[in-house]
Amino acid sequence: MAAFVAKQMVGNKLSAVKGAVGGDGDDSDDKEKEEEAERERQEAIREAEERRKEKHRKMEEEREKMRQEIRDKYKIPKKEELQEQQQQEPDNPLMRKKKTPEELAAEAELEDQDEFTKLKNTIETQVNELKSQIESKCVMQ
Repeated sequence: MAAFVAKQMVGNKLSAVKGAVGGDGDDSDDKEKEEEAERERQEAIREAEERRKEKHRKMEEEREKMRQEIRDKYKIPKKEELQEQQQQEPDNPLMRKKKTPEELAAEAELEDQDEFTKLKNTIETQVNELKSQIESKCVMQ
C-alpha cells in the first residue's frame, strides 16, 4: 500500500519533469490555448457583469414605477434631492467629495501665503542678524 502511494506521488512529479525536459515544442500551442482560454474567460466575466447590471437596472425601474404609483395614490410629492445624490454616486466611486474650483483656488492661495510667510520670516531673520552684526562692529561713544 505504501509503495502504491509513493508511486502515485513520485510518478506525477516525474512525468511533469519528463515533459519539461523533453521539449516537444508544444509550448507555443499551449501558450496560445491558454491565451485563448483567458480571453474567453474575460469575455464571459464581462458578459455576466453586463447581464447583472441590466437585471438590476430593470429591477430598479420596476421599483421606481411602484414607488411612483404609491406617490400618486397618496399624493406625495417626489423628492428631487435623492435623485441628484444617486446620480452623483456613480461618477465618484471612492465616495469622495469633489472640490469646487473656488475651494481649489482658496487652497492654492493658502499655500502661496504659506510660501510668502516663510520667505518673509527668513528675510526678517537675515535682517535681524545683519543688524546685530552691524551693531556689534559699530560702538557708539
